[in-house]
Amino acid sequence: MSEEKGPSYTTLSVLPFGVMAVVTVVDVAAGPTLGFLPLISLGPAFAGLVGGWRRTAVIGLLALVLCYVLGWYDGAFHARRGITAMASVAGVTAAGIAAARTRQRREALLASVRSIAEVAQRVLLRPVPHSAGHLRAAVSYTSAVAEAHIGGDLYEVVAAPEGVRVIVGDVQGKGLEAVETAAVVLGAFREAAHDEADLLGVGARVERAADRALQGEKFVTAVIAEITSDGGAVFLNYGHPPPLVVRTDGSAHFPEPPQYALPLGLGVHEKESPRPFQVDFGPGDQLLLYTDGVTEARDRAGAFYPLGERHQLLKDPDPEMALETLRRDLVEHTAGPLQDDAAMLLLRYRDEGGQVGAAGMAG
Repeated sequence: MSEEKGPSYTTLSVLPFGVMAVVTVVDVAAGPTLGFLPLISLGPAFAGLVGGWRRTAVIGLLALVLCYVLGWYDGAFHARRGITAMASVAGVTAAGIAAARTRQRREALLASVRSIAEVAQRVLLRPVPHSAGHLRAAVSYTSAVAEAHIGGDLYEVVAAPEGVRVIVGDVQGKGLEAVETAAVVLGAFREAAHDEADLLGVGARVERAADRALQGEKFVTAVIAEITSDGGAVFLNYGHPPPLVVRTDGSAHFPEPPQYALPLGLGVHEKESPRPFQVDFGPGDQLLLYTDGVTEARDRAGAFYPLGERHQLLKDPDPEMALETLRRDLVEHTAGPLQDDAAMLLLRYRDEGGQVGAAGMAG
């Protein structure tokens, strides 16, 4: 696994040499009476924090040579203090080599598991079509910090005979289990979106699949929507953040269901299915579905990302560019890596020439 070459890595890389240099200067300046010589072993001790075992061995050999020279200079070998100091350096070097080898094996195993999960996630979250029926779609997926970047955010766009059907969801948890759960939900949605005559049927199929897979241990929040060419969008909300609708006049709102339903996977026979609710959506309007990694992203002062106030960033006629502008603003808001994955799906009408109808969005 490749290591990040950031400031911390650079500091840890030069730390062994810096420590040995300081000990050398202090030992020469203070003389042999204060006994700084064993502190040379700090060099190989810090060497095991980064790099491979060979690097630790080289630094340990350098520390032994330095310890011998200083011991001879101090006359420490006459009192056997020099031999004790060299034995300490050799022991710490051996321990550092063993620790470095163990760390490298664990890093290689972690990199292998993470690579498999990332490949699975890329296969699972295949690119959405740029054009689906009468709509133009754009998607953005921003991974969180390295320790959590295998997430469970999911999205899909399906052009069905009844209209364009989409899903955006967020699986509780991270790692391979989250990817597996997302695969179950997306597989059920892809099949149901083509087979079911109405959106309630799609939702019921997805609910049953999630309930069988999760059995109440985990859950998935999701929004399932159907957008038809007659100017309407119908939603089913399973405990997910409400979508953002931006009108042609620049106004924006978050349509919420009459009553929120429980997330998927919490027991299909023990909870009431969500009631579909309709929202006007026509040419020139924009629909943004997203996961809570967007709205729960915090800046350094702890303030959440104000998505409702940043909708004007979606004014670019190209939906991919508009979504990228919003994504960059989200990352700048946090001034660092996100603490949760953030997925966004932007939908717009296409005009007859295949371009996005974005007139009036500059407001």
